Amino acid sequence: MKRCFLFLLAGILQVLPLPAKDYSLLSPSGRLQLTLSVGEKTCWSLAVDGETVLKDNAIGMHIEDRALGTDVRVLKQSKGKKTEHIVSPFYRQAEFNTSYNWLTLKMKGDWSLELRAYDDGVAYRFVTNRPDIRKVYSETAEFNFAEPYKMLVPFVRKRNDGDRYRSSFENLYADVAVGDIDTADGRLAFMPVYVDIGEKGRLLLMESDLWDYPGMFLRTTGKGFEAEFPPYPNNIQVQDAKYLDYLNMVAGTRAFPWRVIAYGASEKELAVNNMVYQLASPCKIEDISWIRPGKSTWDWWNGYIRHGVDFNAGINTETYLYDVDFAARYGLSYILIDDGWYKNKNIFTPIDGLDIPRICSYAAEKGVKVLLWVSKGVLGLKPEKAFAHYASLGVAGFKVDFFDSQEAAMVNRINMYAEAAARYHLLLDFHGIFKPVGLNRTYPNVINYEGVYGLENLKWCDPKTTDMPRNDVTIPFVRQAAGPMDYTPGALRNAPAKNFRAIDSRPMSQGTRAHQLACYVVFDAPLQMLCDSPSDYLKEDETSRWIASIPTVFDRTVILDGKIGEFVVSLREKDGCYYVGGMTDWHPRDICIDFGFLPEGEWKCRIFKDGINAGLVGEDYTTAESGIGSGHKETVHLAPGGGFVMIIEKK
Repeated sequence: MKRCFLFLLAGILQVLPLPAKDYSLLSPSGRLQLTLSVGEKTCWSLAVDGETVLKDNAIGMHIEDRALGTDVRVLKQSKGKKTEHIVSPFYRQAEFNTSYNWLTLKMKGDWSLELRAYDDGVAYRFVTNRPDIRKVYSETAEFNFAEPYKMLVPFVRKRNDGDRYRSSFENLYADVAVGDIDTADGRLAFMPVYVDIGEKGRLLLMESDLWDYPGMFLRTTGKGFEAEFPPYPNNIQVQDAKYLDYLNMVAGTRAFPWRVIAYGASEKELAVNNMVYQLASPCKIEDISWIRPGKSTWDWWNGYIRHGVDFNAGINTETYLYDVDFAARYGLSYILIDDGWYKNKNIFTPIDGLDIPRICSYAAEKGVKVLLWVSKGVLGLKPEKAFAHYASLGVAGFKVDFFDSQEAAMVNRINMYAEAAARYHLLLDFHGIFKPVGLNRTYPNVINYEGVYGLENLKWCDPKTTDMPRNDVTIPFVRQAAGPMDYTPGALRNAPAKNFRAIDSRPMSQGTRAHQLACYVVFDAPLQMLCDSPSDYLKEDETSRWIASIPTVFDRTVILDGKIGEFVVSLREKDGCYYVGGMTDWHPRDICIDFGFLPEGEWKCRIFKDGINAGLVGEDYTTAESGIGSGHKETVHLAPGGGFVMIIEKK
């Protein structure tokens, strides 16, 4: 009788819902509190200074025969705190310290949840510990906000073929509020997403350490967002392949990507958030001394036009020898040979009239290196042969384009390119790609990413709907927090709003010349482009020398002032010199620079700023030089769409 009663009781307990139990994790400062509730389902909430800003966010994962996150039984909990010193070459700062509190919950069923709380954000991830390989069918990740907060959201553009997962991840940001989005529209958003939580601060939704797994899209709901992931394609070599019914086949023992909620008490703090970088896997390249940040010419933006020359310009040897001479004159590290240099979709067959070995040899004599563009379809699934061949000729790296996806197969290809390129000491600049997810920490030869609404869009945009100055003072606070971005600045034809035209063959920028120069200080880009024709730069020697004098990597970065979508002022430090760059939207404004950041002593300040008529003629600028000290203040006037750059050196 007793045994029957025990069996009956066990059966009853199995069908009763598990009581929820809460686990709490505080950031080192105590400002952020991540609370995890586990039981019948698993949910998390986030409080800032005691006020809940995200609540009841369900998480889970369906892996073949089990559902992680439902009917959870915690077997063991571990917690602690850790401080790390992170060396961060080619990042917005050379090194930094970070501290976090951590909590690990080991669950019945050979899986765990890992949680971390930093002062600049919180994150969680699933970890499995099984010997087999299984299909992941779905993952649940919710972001339900407590209030109808204002947001900036980049939505995926609709495609004619109806594939909602294909995207170049370039778009302007939409001003929306939680709950105001038409959920029936079915549009997906991509990360980072910016959320204004009022007096409590600012948030970014991001992810980090993405390996062998699809990237996350966000689908709008009445409360915020739900994650949606692109399924695995049935043919990884076909662009328009059909999708299977699962996300990926994964190893049974592994850690999944970090789901990140970055935090800043202000917009200025959020812009230099380190969450993506510090959560990424550490560097896997033992010797990085060969990785060389710097600037490059770029042929495609300016239509391969060279003028005042004695040869027919185009994709040919003479044009690129000319570019090498220009690069050497201004101390640029690279020239880039973009789309059109190979024929028949064969990377080993350059077009007639283009002698790659000769160009590489001549460049080496001048202290310049060559970068080559290639589409990911041409580079293919086995890039080693191409990498080995062009590395042997002296090519320094590749700009790889048109990924247009973040399905697991494409993520794997991107990561494989990074590892293979490192073996041949090649740089990679990824275009047509999703936001950075920390790969530039793990493989710092991944020197730059696109994934941004960059200057090239002005070649074909609708002037009535494209506001590039506003975009330029938005992305430093949102997209750039995830990592560097190949925005490709440097336009020499600069137009006020009423004079701007989208002209493919002779493109121009919106805003002023000084605004373009400010991009070289404000935007993170270890590999930075000069988008216009070398022939035009030679005629604008003063502008060119200013551009050439600004480094592409820095020891320290601080946002001195700014308001998202309105203006930004960035301070960079490199080898004891200081670089201040500021830019504004279409509204003119006066900005006061307080030089209290300078050490004691006498300093020389050179400034490149909008001229008095820059609001009418975008190319109008003026330069000046003065002596300053740490107690000095100076007000700079910015024209509509304007900017300025200061270079400050010890006297």
